Amino acid sequence: MTQTTPTTPAAGASTPGIAMALSAFGWWALVTPLYFHVLREIPAEQQLAWRVVSGLPTMLLILLATRRLRELGAILRAPGVLALLLCSACLLAINWFTFTWAVLENRLMEGSLGYYINPLVSVLLGAVFLGERLRGLQQLAVAIAAVGVVLMTIALGHLPWVSLILAFSFGIYGLIRKQVRAAPGPGLTVEMMLMLPVMIGLLVLAGDDVRPGVLSVPWVWALLLLAGPQTVVPLLLYTGAARRITLSTLGLLQFTAPTGQLLLAVLLLGEPFEALEVLAFVLIWIAVLLYSTDTWRRARQVREVVPWTVPEPE
Repeated sequence: MTQTTPTTPAAGASTPGIAMALSAFGWWALVTPLYFHVLREIPAEQQLAWRVVSGLPTMLLILLATRRLRELGAILRAPGVLALLLCSACLLAINWFTFTWAVLENRLMEGSLGYYINPLVSVLLGAVFLGERLRGLQQLAVAIAAVGVVLMTIALGHLPWVSLILAFSFGIYGLIRKQVRAAPGPGLTVEMMLMLPVMIGLLVLAGDDVRPGVLSVPWVWALLLLAGPQTVVPLLLYTGAARRITLSTLGLLQFTAPTGQLLLAVLLLGEPFEALEVLAFVLIWIAVLLYSTDTWRRARQVREVVPWTVPEPE
């Protein structure tokens, strides 16, 4: 498979592009966690399974409509690509499950922290595994974020493992996908295909884990069947935005997602937000500001974004 060279988005298309980006990140900030919260009677592993069982047909229909089904054949005939996608599928499943579990356990605030530090983790992974040199502001941002994580550990009384699993699973996911010669849509479809047998097994084995009567409610079944579209819609919005605005702008806008998640956790879901936790987030916000400043300055210099990972849906 050949990879196309990204084109520079036209300036005149920036307004709809920004609107699509904000819609995608707003969806991940509000719609996705509220969807999981409404289905809180359904265990996290079953919600994960429904995302794949419902999401795979959705992705296949999209590929059919866009005449890209044949790309699946090229991927399936490449053992090396399949091996990498199997690894990335496992990481994606871990990321999706952890975020869903965090919402169900009233730990969305920790989840939002993970998506704040994810770009910084991605920069760090790029330096360690790809030999990408950290610039001065990036080094400072990573160091300040590390202090913020230490403060959050003290505030919680334990390591913020939810945040770290989300940040590192998605960071490593992005690192692997960067090496895979597969477009995002077909690649995600194959990942779901690889996950499907395990997810069907989860649904079969965990059928008795739901409180009696829950699955007899029609709207619960309707929402479970919508798990796939709920996953795919923000991806389509994000992809549309990526074609219309620069990746540097997209990278800066991505922080609206964890911001919305934090506000949702504290203001609507009633999660506690103590003084030391506030201080930890302040440090993370400072780190994000430094990272964003470096991204913006670098983009102006080379007219191309510095390394960052493409966000998959939670």
